[in-house]
Amino acid sequence: MQIATVALGVRSLRAAYRSGALTPHDVVDEVLDRIAARGDDGVWISRSTRAELHEQASSLRSVDLPLYGVPFAVKDNIDVAGLPTTAACPAFAHDPAADATAVRLLREAGAIVVGKTNLDQFATGLGGGRSPYGAPESVFGGDLVSGGSSSGSAVAVAAGEVAFSLGTDTAGSGRVPAAMNGIVGLKPTRGLVSTAGVLPACRSLDCVSVFAHDLDDAADVLAVLARPDPADPWSRSALVSGERGPGPGSHSRVLVATGLDFEGDTAMEAAFAAVAERAQPVGTTPVGPLQEAGDLLYTGPWVAERLAGLESFLDEHPDDVLPVTRAVIEAGHGFSAVDAFRARHRLQELRAGCDRLWDRADVLLLPTVPTTFTRAQLAEQPVARNLVLGRYTQFANLLDLAAVAVPAGTTADGRPVGVTLLGPAFSEDRLIATARRMTTWEAA
Repeated sequence: MQIATVALGVRSLRAAYRSGALTPHDVVDEVLDRIAARGDDGVWISRSTRAELHEQASSLRSVDLPLYGVPFAVKDNIDVAGLPTTAACPAFAHDPAADATAVRLLREAGAIVVGKTNLDQFATGLGGGRSPYGAPESVFGGDLVSGGSSSGSAVAVAAGEVAFSLGTDTAGSGRVPAAMNGIVGLKPTRGLVSTAGVLPACRSLDCVSVFAHDLDDAADVLAVLARPDPADPWSRSALVSGERGPGPGSHSRVLVATGLDFEGDTAMEAAFAAVAERAQPVGTTPVGPLQEAGDLLYTGPWVAERLAGLESFLDEHPDDVLPVTRAVIEAGHGFSAVDAFRARHRLQELRAGCDRLWDRADVLLLPTVPTTFTRAQLAEQPVARNLVLGRYTQFANLLDLAAVAVPAGTTADGRPVGVTLLGPAFSEDRLIATARRMTTWEAA
């Protein structure tokens, strides 16, 4: 088998290993060759050495492990023993004593950690450019942003360097980069995957996300990760009964959001309209209440939760944080406890309204991003355009939703189009099943 032509996917590698066509050592060498061929692209912050990767490969004992010999990357706000955690801030760098729970579970399943990937500093941003380690470009080229904050994790998968990667997703960081690079981004229900060993952005909202080449690979990785963790006080188990709507194998009722603002991007608007029509929706719902919930994250008191986690570091390292990152986080000083309670009460009203959607539908379809930007354009208006990228993603965790972002072709002028399917907490199987059918529509 010519390994250079092999797609480094979870299921494709599993088949190659079981047939004897490849070994994990073959794959390790190929991964390193692919990384070297791309050169200094701003994707990686640190990596295991060749010897360390072969040592991981040699330690694998059973080809029956679910992720046997599968190479993956880890966003650099998630701990990996043996590699520093920087959160894209060199002054913050430290050497963790142990793997984050998610990384440990993947290793136990046979996966091989290649290294740590670039991100918007302290996971604050959705463009992928707020890092002293560089600003990765989308694999579509044209100076398009890669999306953030999990920029390096998405590009590593889209460029074929690894089979899957871990990101985090508080406001859309596991979905925006997927859209910008034409891959799958799975944002599980909050608490379904442990965040122990993950540097928090907003601790009550954070979750570990998965980037993969396709939906089956993402589902296989989630099956390894989704389990309770006593080390994570936010961990919770998936519901086993009382779920509304059809099961994951049934035809899902799709709602399409209306009142969408594409920033004048008529090509993106037309591309989404075509996907929505093929979805044969059972109805529509206004996007306004969802956006109101999402606005609480960066223009409301939830930004103070970011400050709560980093205030002492910001005080002790006044010159070591990027100015735009510091400005976003320190805006948390402007909110009082009264503001927080008022916002929490309003959020509960919005959440109750969102919950009622699932009485008449199972899935909500939205564009992942309303438009695209180049790295130059984002640098011109780093805050305003960052908010545009998160317009249809940043409400999901506040409303306790699960989400899967999938590629949906390209615009007439060649830019990537992504759509997101959202559902109530613990609806991952249903979302993946619906997304599979949608992928079939796209292929047709």
